[in-house]
Amino acid sequence: MEKERLLLIRAGISTVVVFLLIYTVGVLKVAALSNPSGQFASYLARPDVITIDTMAAFGKLERPPVLFLHDQHTDALKEQNKDCMTCHLSENERLSPKLKRLEDTGSKAVMDIYHNNCITCHADMLAAGAKAGPIVCAGCHREKPLVISSRAPMGLDKSLHYRHSAAHENKCERCHHQYDQENKQLIYTKDKEGTCRYCHKQKTEVLESEKRISMRLASHLACVDCHRKNLAEEMAAGPVRCSGCHDLEQQNKIAKVDQVPRMKRNQPDVVLIKTNDKEGLKTRMYRVPFSHQAHEVYNDTCRECHHADLKSCADCHTLAGSKEGNFVRLEQAMHQPGTTQSCQGCHEKKQRQQNCAGCHAFLARDRKQESSACLKCHMAPPPESTGVLYQEGEMQLARMIPEIWRATFGISYDVKIPEKVVIKELTERFEPVEFEHRKVYDSLVKKIDGDKLAGYFHQSGATICQGCHHNSPVSGQPPRCGSCHGKPFNEKSLHAPGLKGAYHRQCMGCHVEMGIKKPANVECAGCHIEKKQ
Repeated sequence: MEKERLLLIRAGISTVVVFLLIYTVGVLKVAALSNPSGQFASYLARPDVITIDTMAAFGKLERPPVLFLHDQHTDALKEQNKDCMTCHLSENERLSPKLKRLEDTGSKAVMDIYHNNCITCHADMLAAGAKAGPIVCAGCHREKPLVISSRAPMGLDKSLHYRHSAAHENKCERCHHQYDQENKQLIYTKDKEGTCRYCHKQKTEVLESEKRISMRLASHLACVDCHRKNLAEEMAAGPVRCSGCHDLEQQNKIAKVDQVPRMKRNQPDVVLIKTNDKEGLKTRMYRVPFSHQAHEVYNDTCRECHHADLKSCADCHTLAGSKEGNFVRLEQAMHQPGTTQSCQGCHEKKQRQQNCAGCHAFLARDRKQESSACLKCHMAPPPESTGVLYQEGEMQLARMIPEIWRATFGISYDVKIPEKVVIKELTERFEPVEFEHRKVYDSLVKKIDGDKLAGYFHQSGATICQGCHHNSPVSGQPPRCGSCHGKPFNEKSLHAPGLKGAYHRQCMGCHVEMGIKKPANVECAGCHIEKKQ
């Protein structure tokens, strides 16, 4: 009996040792899988990290979600001459994104699918002496994961869209479709193509009449499946690995088409932005003739302006506001700052670019402007005395936009300003500063040379003077800084710093915004010569 008892104890100890070895190997394997370089940093960023938290749909998770490295697994399968079908089932000639199933039938069934397939695969590979992932719970369900996602969003800009369109011989139906509500099916309607995001949102939306999958799922189903089929036929194809699309370095390697032809959607060259108000309200402003063709050059997708559908802005944004436009009034939609989907907001974004920021970073958004500035967009139609009907006159004005622009771009920046200005108000410690007035002005003009936005909205060559002389009318001879900024700080005017503060904030701030390194913006000797004692 004693001998049998010792044998049982030894067998138990051996079992425990084997289990501990398997657990240790499993943990080390997942660490190696997550960090192939062998350097165990606190975190490793990868673009192929997928969070498996499917069980959350059935209730609170019992264990932490699993961080799954997709590219690592596809590479391991490739070494064994296996492909995506090893893990994914096919439905209607497309791979299901789920592991070994087409739908989630229940909590236990889904959990068993993951455990049976993943653990079995890892165990078989370990038994064959190959590298593999863990086979114990803590190896996958980690409280402190070893990896974080560096996934960069991916989309189709104009260049990439054109390359796809050309590759498919302009067969837009390969990607674009609409949902036929009556027949409950996807159909293609020519000239009604829109961005996928019109229907597929970031999160899955379940409607009463239909079920829309998320944008993420839709793009992976369509794009990856198409790429796989092209590769199988030995045709040129896009990536099928996560890193191919979602690694920032790989994105920067995507070839760009220099001159992308205009996308043909039967869109107008010019359009008259007018109200379409059901309540019959009238606007006090002139209608805006808008060059649709010219603005297309600056946008990658139609969605940058048409954020609901390819409709007129006024269809949703009425004068009084409507439910279709989230009660954003037409005036707000066109002038709202902080969003690139409004005219003013898009223009402000460009004004923040380095060549423009030296002036526009210091110009208050709510500064008073002359009423003539509004007429740059809200153009007056030809007078009735010309015999042209009012409506026809507006459309005629819209068609004249290219000519108007060409005339506007002819603004002369030959403004009569002094070559140098001596700043001598603050000379207690330093010698007066000789400011290269003309040189600075010419430098600013050079930076915006050929800029259509600046050429259109700068009223004259003196407009650029407002970058420094920001509270004076457009003039080639604006008042001196000391006219508004007193030498001592005026505590009753908190928004107007003293003269010393105004000079330093304007000059140093401009150098920072425009990336000017000489003279250094914090180096007194770059501008000032200290007085000799």
